[in-house]
Amino acid sequence: MAKNVEELRTALRTRGLRATPSRLAVLELLRAGDSPVSHGEVADRLAAQPWDRATIYRNLTDLSECGLARRTDVGDHVWRFEAVTAEHDGAHPHFVCTECGTVECLPEIELAVRRAKAPRAVRQRQVEVHVRGLCDACI
Repeated sequence: MAKNVEELRTALRTRGLRATPSRLAVLELLRAGDSPVSHGEVADRLAAQPWDRATIYRNLTDLSECGLARRTDVGDHVWRFEAVTAEHDGAHPHFVCTECGTVECLPEIELAVRRAKAPRAVRQRQVEVHVRGLCDACI
């Protein structure tokens, strides 16, 4: 565990952020997760800690702005956050269950795009892909 905390501290300091206890906890929670989580979910999971919801939200925003986390909206007007690491770079599609609202990460896909007709954002891979349908639990 101590090695993990040192890795988190180094990651934060490398990006110019102070390694505060709340920021470390938020980053650790994001890195331990396997799908994007909302601010409310992070706050609920860290409810036993002394930090208020505003502090947690500022930490999520700071982590997103410095590139250690990615913030996405899957169409429900709720920002969700996930860690950006070498193994999970954040540039991947998400599956959204239309019944229960579960959001899951999908493996990276390659978009076949005709360069002449696609918008610049698509050509430069600056888009988010969301696949909608029923998850296994809701089928």
